[in-house]
Amino acid sequence: MIQVTRKDSKESAENMLRRFNRKVQQSGALAVVKQNQYFEKPISKTERRHKAIIRQERKVLKLKKIKLGLR
Repeated sequence: MIQVTRKDSKESAENMLRRFNRKVQQSGALAVVKQNQYFEKPISKTERRHKAIIRQERKVLKLKKIKLGLR
């Protein structure tokens, strides 16, 4: 659980909210909640991972071609 307390009595609520939002983003809690919002079959999870690996490989190849000036 993410908790944010006032640094001092003069800290505004906006600053506290900003710090809380930053901590939530950095922890990745929001990403996990959004990912688990809908049920996904285990088979489709493995397919998604496989497709992500293929995408990464294509991206690496594309960047190598750009560096070599082939594209």
